[in-house]
Amino acid sequence: MKTLKMRSSAIAMTALALLLTSACGKADTTATSTSASTAPAASPAAASTKPAEPVKVIWWHSMSGELGKAIDKLVADFNASHKDVQVEAVFQGTYDESLNKMKASMDTKNGPSLIQVYEIGSRFMIDSKAITPMQTFIDADKYDVSQLEENILNYYRVDNKLYSMPFNTSNPILYYNKDMFKAAGLDPEKPPTTYDEVAKAAQALSKDGKSGASFAIYGWFMEQFFANQGAEYLNNGNGRTSPATESQVNADAGVKTLEWWKQMVDNKSAANLGRKTDDTKKAFLAGQVAMTLDSTASLRGIVSGAEGKFQVGTAYLPKPAGAGEGGVVVGGASLYILNNKTEAEQKGAWEFIKYLTTPDVQAYWSVNTGYFPITKKAYDEQLMKDNLVKYPQFKTAIDQLHATKANKATQGAVMGVFPEARQIVEGAIEETLAGKKAPKDALDAAAKSISEKLATYNKTVK
Repeated sequence: MKTLKMRSSAIAMTALALLLTSACGKADTTATSTSASTAPAASPAAASTKPAEPVKVIWWHSMSGELGKAIDKLVADFNASHKDVQVEAVFQGTYDESLNKMKASMDTKNGPSLIQVYEIGSRFMIDSKAITPMQTFIDADKYDVSQLEENILNYYRVDNKLYSMPFNTSNPILYYNKDMFKAAGLDPEKPPTTYDEVAKAAQALSKDGKSGASFAIYGWFMEQFFANQGAEYLNNGNGRTSPATESQVNADAGVKTLEWWKQMVDNKSAANLGRKTDDTKKAFLAGQVAMTLDSTASLRGIVSGAEGKFQVGTAYLPKPAGAGEGGVVVGGASLYILNNKTEAEQKGAWEFIKYLTTPDVQAYWSVNTGYFPITKKAYDEQLMKDNLVKYPQFKTAIDQLHATKANKATQGAVMGVFPEARQIVEGAIEETLAGKKAPKDALDAAAKSISEKLATYNKTVK
C-alpha cells in the first residue's frame, strides 16, 4: 500500500474529531431548544420563511449491475419516506477505486458523507482518523445492536467498539453437482466435510475429462481455511489485541491447506483454473468440475445457472479432521460515516443506516442480492421465507454462519496492508500449484513479505 495519507493539520483534525464526537454523543438539542409553549410568536416575516432544506447525504458505493439497481431502490424508498434527509448514491467503481478516491478527498470537502468499504479495508479506515465510529451514534441513540447478527458484527468490532455498520455480507461454501455425485456412486445428500473426504470424492468424480474439483486461487479462501481451523492469520490476536506485526500464513493451518490443495492438483482430481472465481463458476455450471468454492452471494446465480442441467448441492467449508473450533469469517463490505462532514450530515447518514437495518429492508436486500441479512428478524419476513423455499441451499450458508464459534480466529484478521497481503498469498498459492515451490517454502516467503509490509505500515501510522 502507498504510504498512508494523513491529515494535513493534525491539530485541526483532532479538534474536529473531538467536536463531532461531543456533538454526536448528545441528544439533538437544536430541535428542542425552544418548545411550542415558550417560543415567541412568529412574526409575519418568519411565517413566510421557506422551510429548511433537507440534509443531503452523499453515499459512495461499489455495487454495479443488479446490485446497483437494488441500492437505487433502497435509496429511492428512503428518500420518499424521509423528507428531512435525502441520500444520493454515487457508484465509484471497484472497492479499491472507491477507497483510493476517498483517500484523495480526505483533505477536501469533496468526499462522501458515507462510504462502503470492503472488509479488508477496515484497519486502514480506523487508522485514517477520517471516520466517526458507528459506536458513537449507537451509544447516543441507545440503538439496540442485539437485533443484529453477532457473528457479522464481530468482524467490524475492534477494542469492543463498532467502527462501521455491516452492509453486504457473505461467506464461502462448497458447491457440488448432485448429478455427478450420483453418477460416481457418491451419496448426493452426504457431501464431504473434511479435507480427506473432499480429496477422496474428487478422485471418484474425476473421469471422462471432467475434474472432481476446482478452487480459485483466491486469498480470501486461505483466510477462511485458517478461521475454520480456529487458527489466527496474524499475531497479536489476529491484529485485534494490538496491531499485527507478523503474518502467520506459514503456520500449520496454512501448510496443511496448501499441501491438500496441491495434492489434488498434482493427481489431476482438481483443476487449477487460476485466480478468478468467475472461471471456476463457469466450469462448474458447464458440468466440467463437480465441486467448487464460492461466495454465498453467488448462490442464486449458480442455482439459476444450473437450472435444467443439474441439481446444485451446498455444504460447509471443509477443514482437516480434528481441527480446532472455528467457522467462517464474513466477507463483503460495511458502511463508514466520514467525520469531515457537518453534524447534520453525519446524523443524516446514521438515519439512513438505521433504515437499512430494518427487517423488511434487509429481507429485500438479501433476496435481491444473495447477501446475508444482518438483522435477525429479516428471516421472519414473508419475502425471506419464500426465498428460502425457492433456494433451500441458502440454509447451508445461514447454518454455517450461526454455527461459527466466536473467537479471534473467526472474528477475522485486521491489518492496514490487507489488499497487498492477499495478493502475496495468492502468488504463493500459484507458485505452489505450479510446482515452483514447496508449500512451506512458498508460505514462509509470503509471511516474511507481509510482515515487512506490516512493519512499514505500522511506522507510518505511528
